[in-house]
Amino acid sequence: MEAARLSQISTQQRSLTLPDLQLSYLEWNRGQEPLLLLHGMADHSLVWVELGDFLQERYHILAPDLRGHGNSGKPATGYCSKDIISDLEALMQHQGWDSAHVVAHSWSAKVAALWATQNPKAIRSLVLIDPFFINSMPRWLKPTFPVLYRTLPFLKMMGPFASYEQAAQQAQQLKQYRGWSALQQAVFAAGIEQKPNGQWGSKFVVQARDEIFDDVMVVAGLTEPVSIPTLFIQPEQGLNRTEWQLKPYKTYLKNLEIAQVPGNHWCFLVEPIAFNQAVAEFLAAQ
Repeated sequence: MEAARLSQISTQQRSLTLPDLQLSYLEWNRGQEPLLLLHGMADHSLVWVELGDFLQERYHILAPDLRGHGNSGKPATGYCSKDIISDLEALMQHQGWDSAHVVAHSWSAKVAALWATQNPKAIRSLVLIDPFFINSMPRWLKPTFPVLYRTLPFLKMMGPFASYEQAAQQAQQLKQYRGWSALQQAVFAAGIEQKPNGQWGSKFVVQARDEIFDDVMVVAGLTEPVSIPTLFIQPEQGLNRTEWQLKPYKTYLKNLEIAQVPGNHWCFLVEPIAFNQAVAEFLAAQ
């Protein structure tokens, strides 16, 4: 992504002061309809720059760095789904929004489903992109978490890395950066920082990782019927490929559409044109 484009994106960055942190977010403010874009675990708001640009004429778009991620604050504790939902409702209240369309990826799709169950009036429509951890998880899985921390593609960028170049080499081996496009390079650069000891690592912090994993173990994202219009985006190489995996969504989401798109779990980074079109068509119909 050219330097001028990145400069333009940086001018759209905003910040909201909450009781325990600063919530950083990107804003596209040309359109009228409220739209929230929620990134997945260990990502940040810049992953949505292509979608935000694509939709900005019709929608007033906010893409927050969820707490513990990106440029938002990193408190010592407070990373449960209820904390994330509280931040989002505060951001909406700050904008004067009673409700919004919500696009959410992976772990945050579980948070969005939980939010829709608890407060359906806040959400006009839902787009769930290849959700992860939608059900609660059995306790016996917890001892496997250290293995997951080392192997899950979205956690491999936590580091530490001896240099920026070493981190970039690792990034180019991961699914979310397949093709190493200008967009992907910009997302990588915005999500990493040099630590006080001179090493490099993700802006996503360990305490957020640990509390989020603890939370997804005990909290189920879908527990009762939800009538909100919902689009389930199913990438060809995504996580949800079987009927068994789709069953919770087909059971509880009573106004559900499923759209298959090319790409993997990060379809908005590896196949943004097809992804953007699928989201735009669904939102336009609401």
